[in-house]
This record gives sequence, C-alpha cells and structure tokens, in this order.
Amino acid sequence: MARASLPRLTADEVAVVEHELAVWETLAGSYPVPLAELAAVAAAVPERLYDDSARVLLRMHEIAGSGNHQSCLSSLPLVRACFDLGLVPETGSDTASTPFARAELIVGRGHIAPSFYAERYVRGSFPFTPLTTLHHGLTGVVDRAWGFGNTMRYSLGVGVAQAVSLARELRRCGERRKVVCLAGDGELHEGITFECLRFAYEAGLDNLVLVVDANGKGIEPLRAPVNQEYLSAYLGTIVNIDGQDSESVGKALAQLLDAPGSGGVLCATRKEGHSFRPPADPSAPQRRPSFATGSGRFLADWQQATDRPLAVFTGDMAARFGLSGAVDYENVGLAETLSIGLTLSLPDDTLKVVATDAMYYMDSLSMLTEATMSTRNLLVLAGRSWGAWGGASNALNLLDQIMNTRCYEPVTEAEFTACVTRLLTEPATTHVLSMVDARFAEPGTDCSADIDGAVWITPPADDANLDHAVISFGYAGVLVEEANRELGLPHLHCAALRPCLNPALIERLRRCRSLLSVEYNGVSGGFGEGLRARHLLPLTVYGVTGDIFNCVHDKQLTRHGMAPAQLAELLRELRNPPGNGAPA
Repeated sequence: MARASLPRLTADEVAVVEHELAVWETLAGSYPVPLAELAAVAAAVPERLYDDSARVLLRMHEIAGSGNHQSCLSSLPLVRACFDLGLVPETGSDTASTPFARAELIVGRGHIAPSFYAERYVRGSFPFTPLTTLHHGLTGVVDRAWGFGNTMRYSLGVGVAQAVSLARELRRCGERRKVVCLAGDGELHEGITFECLRFAYEAGLDNLVLVVDANGKGIEPLRAPVNQEYLSAYLGTIVNIDGQDSESVGKALAQLLDAPGSGGVLCATRKEGHSFRPPADPSAPQRRPSFATGSGRFLADWQQATDRPLAVFTGDMAARFGLSGAVDYENVGLAETLSIGLTLSLPDDTLKVVATDAMYYMDSLSMLTEATMSTRNLLVLAGRSWGAWGGASNALNLLDQIMNTRCYEPVTEAEFTACVTRLLTEPATTHVLSMVDARFAEPGTDCSADIDGAVWITPPADDANLDHAVISFGYAGVLVEEANRELGLPHLHCAALRPCLNPALIERLRRCRSLLSVEYNGVSGGFGEGLRARHLLPLTVYGVTGDIFNCVHDKQLTRHGMAPAQLAELLRELRNPPGNGAPA
C-alpha cells in the first residue's frame, strides 16, 4: 500500500518511507496491538518531516485524494487537548484503554481518526508510512485495533450510546473515573443521543463529560446552534469555549474532570467543505456526475410534467442526490427517523420523497415499516455506494423484506420516471429506488417501457434456442454490458429486484444450458436467488458475498469481483464451461 503511494510523495517523504520500510523488515518480537509495532518503527526512525499535526492531516488527505479533512481539522484542537490530558491510551496497551487513565475516552465523531494519527506522528509514536495509506489501508474511522475504546461501523450517534454504557458500568463497579465522549453538533441530531442523555440523567450518572465540536455543520449547515439549555438540563454544567484553542479546551475539560458531577464543553470551531477534493486539473476532462446526483433533476422534470405536489426530506444528503437548486427540500440533519416521520400526516396525493442511504435507513427500519403501512405515495431514494459509507451487503434486500414495498435500481432517468409513475398507480406500495453513487453512461436500452419486466440488452441471435445467457439487476447491468461488448452473450436486464417475467420468457430461460445472474448486491435472498426460487431457473447466482470494504468505489468493484474485466472472464466461462472441450 505504501509503495503504491510513492509517486504522490515528495522526495523527503519517499526517503523516510523507504527508511521506515527497511526498519520494518528487521523488526522482531511480539506486539499486542498494531500501535505498538508502529511505535517501534517510529522510535527507530525518530526524524519528523512535520511538527504541526494540521500540516500532517493535510498531507494525509492530499496523498489519499479523499477523506473528511475539514471534519478532522475542526476537531484537531480537541484531540490535542485529549493527548495533553493523558486521555489517549498508550501505544503499547493491549486494550482500548488503560485501567490507570484519568478518564475513559470514547470518540463519537468516528471519522476523525486521522486527527489522532496525525497527533501521534508529531508526538513521535507513529511513523509516516501508514499515513500515506489513508483509506487505502489505514482506516479513517476509529477502530479498537488502532487505540480507540470503541469501533464505529456506519452509525453516527453510537458514540454517545457507548459512552453512557461505559459510564453506567463504571458506576456499577464502583469505579470513580469519568467517561469523556467527543461528539459533533450534527451528531447530536441523532435520535439515539436524545435517548442516551435522558437515560443518563434519569439513571443518576454523574461521570459523563460530553465534548461537542460545535462547527455549525454536518454535511450541510445546521438549522440552529446546539441548544445549551437542553444539554444543561441533562448534564449540568455546560462550558462555552473557543474550540480552536487547545489550551482552552484542555483547561475547561480538566475542570470538569476534577469537579463533581457530569457536564459538557461546547467548543466553537470552524468547518468548510465536508469532503476533501484535491485541486482540479484544468487540462483534465470534466468528470461525469454520479447517477445518484441526478435525482434532484429527475424529480424536477417529473414535477414539471405532472404538476403533482412534492415533499422531499433528507438527512444531510442533499448533495448526494443533487437536490439543491433542483427541488425544494427539508434537511432534518442527522435525524434519519424524523425524515420518515415527517411524511406520515401529509395529504395522500402528495408525492413524499425520503432521500437517504444505508447508514441512515438501517437505523430507521421500524419507522419505515410504520410509514409503508400507513403512508401513500411514499418514494424512498436509498443511496448505495459500498464505499466507506454503507450498510451490510444485503441492505437492499432488507428493504425488500418490509411490508408493502417494491425495490428497484434504475440506471437511466427513464427508468427512474417509470418507477415514480408506477407508484402513482399503486400508491399504497412504498417504492424504494436504490440510487447508485457511481459514475457511468446511461445504457441505450432500459426497462422503462415495463419497469417490472425485463429487456434484452444484447438479444440472442436465435429466436428459438437459448444455449447460454446472463441476466442482470440494476447497476450490475451496466457492468455486464461493458464486460460483454466483445463477447456478445445474450444479456437480459431487470430494474426490479423482484421482476415479473412473462411465462414464455421463463420457459425459455428454464431450457437454457448455462444461465448466470449478476447483481451488485448481497446474493443471500437477493435478485438471483429470488429468480431461482420463484421460477425454478437453473441459474448460477453471482454478486457480493461478503460485507463492504472501507475503500473507494473502483476498488470495491475489484474486491467484490464485479469489475468489468473480472465479469468478462466469468462470461467467457459461461459460454465455454471448463471441461466441455472448447477453448477457454
């Protein structure tokens, strides 16, 4: 991983990485955690390229080309204060926290792990080499293996829950230590944080200190500042300080740790753009926007054509779906359950759109179930990336299991519009549209004429016989089409997760000698297995078999065997199975 980043490094950085890698090869001994091994390398190569962790953070993101630089930078003074107060576990500890620590530290802002790596580096306990692999080896999200007391998955707000859980357990065991939780003001929108603070108050917990990075932004600007009176009602003393001054943060936090009872520190910080983007190369061709970002335009075109009332709600996902400047929408912040709840009492004829993604709808399935049983004309746009954000590999399948839902994965605007039109004819059934966060050209052939059926992307040459064929669902159809351009295998495409195929087509597929289904989706209970179970088709199911990997989309394709070149090999085997005597 580190060697792959060498072309993006300065000459001095290359020299340090080469030196550190040489030291790594000579290491001997057992290290209880990765941080201990990294500390050994850092001690052997003590030269520091940079002495400012803010500069280190920037270089990490410049080398990676992506990440949450501004979020990490916003919280960096808070992180420095935690180091100064001895709240960050030692690198050699084989547990997430040491029993003699001044207090336990829980990092709720899970995506600010790079701030801790950068600070460890300038303090001499972290080498430079792993910093060059951010998001390509070194995780950008807090993880127990990397010295954090909790492991974030994809759900914001869970850090406060973990802090309350630990605070309760310490008190139950008679421990006097407090628990410090680093959180963000956007994170406090999560329903679970309200529940946790209420519980902590009612349970009489007097050992919880909440440190809030109050930068006024989630992905989008927040509607209002953090309500200090609300926090004070549950936590007691709330201190307002300049969050960009590590000394001020440390002083306020130390006072709360020494004083009796719980409390909180509101740290006023600044945050610019949400996601890091390297400067654009003016000579490079303009990048195609992702398909998901077309959602706002699709909805605007549909509303103009139908003149139907439209209500759009999203939890900080407006940019992902291209809503700004296209349609009016309500940003509920990170209150994903509220985005669904606000649809429950709207007029029946209003098209209600909830724009969300796996990290949100996985947290609000109970409310979504309520909505599907009582709300008419409900359209759920479920963002799908398999990148750093996202749920388990069967997230789309889970939505299909909710009562009164139908799931689709459109790959053209025409398919998107066909799905919305279908909803208007069956308003009691919630339509879930899996909106792929990937960049691709819309295929020339789609299922818009029969959104529940199937269409031949590459028709079979023989109208009667069908020796081998591939049938794909949603985005996988785009990938298969690219893989199949030179092979020309018969290729059938579906936009519906549970398509309704006509009897003649089903019978034709049953007689097929080699039939393959491909889906960019968890195969368990998914598209292919559904076809096989409902129609007794002799098909081989191919798709995502494991959970997500924390890396960019293009690497996701390769790791899951879904890249076009990998699919092309699969299609060659379909046409010429091993052992039939034909050339591979």
